[in-house]
Amino acid sequence: MIFDIMTLFPEMIENACNYSIMKRAVQAGIFSVNTINPRDFTLDKHKKVDDTPYGGGAGMVLMVQPYVDAYESITKSDKSATIMLSPQGEPLNERIVNELAVYDQIIMLCGHYEGFDERIREIIQPREISIGDFVLTGGELPALCLIDAVSRKIEGTLGKIESADEDSFSNGLIEYPHYTKPREFRNLKVPDVLLNGNHKEINDFRLKKSIERTQKRRPDLYEKYIKNQ
Repeated sequence: MIFDIMTLFPEMIENACNYSIMKRAVQAGIFSVNTINPRDFTLDKHKKVDDTPYGGGAGMVLMVQPYVDAYESITKSDKSATIMLSPQGEPLNERIVNELAVYDQIIMLCGHYEGFDERIREIIQPREISIGDFVLTGGELPALCLIDAVSRKIEGTLGKIESADEDSFSNGLIEYPHYTKPREFRNLKVPDVLLNGNHKEINDFRLKKSIERTQKRRPDLYEKYIKNQ
């Protein structure tokens, strides 16, 4: 898997990918993260990549030329996906993460200011994805969320791929509660069923707790789960 990130602030991406699980996976060659700065492709001597909007209005708009030229400079694999991080996009969820995890290459465009010149969309035709109904100052944090979520689905990133298979949303439910040592802390005890070694009872307990937690915290997911049973 190759992640190619078009960003005005490559250090944000590079620094975040230099820690913990992602760092180990990159060092092991499981996936790679490359940054492409549109400023390197602008024809403006001051490296300008934005300008005032036609028709008036507040803010600045990212210019079509440097972004299209930067995008076209990237070598595309036969199985690549292009993503624009945008609050106008479809909400990111586990289904989308699983869809993207099968690609060999994911190219991402990180926006800023008032957003992209519409012709960038028309020429590149990316899939637009949002991480929520709110607006950030740039697309780098959403891009990092996507890298983190997708990379966990790649064999070798986690110690065991089952760790991703059992996460929240993998089966349509919020994940069950976890416990570790000590067995008791401030009169709060680990449930006995987790200590008896009976894997069927443990699995039944965890499923029950997942259902209860989903019903309480995410009734929308609970309704979908019930309908699919």
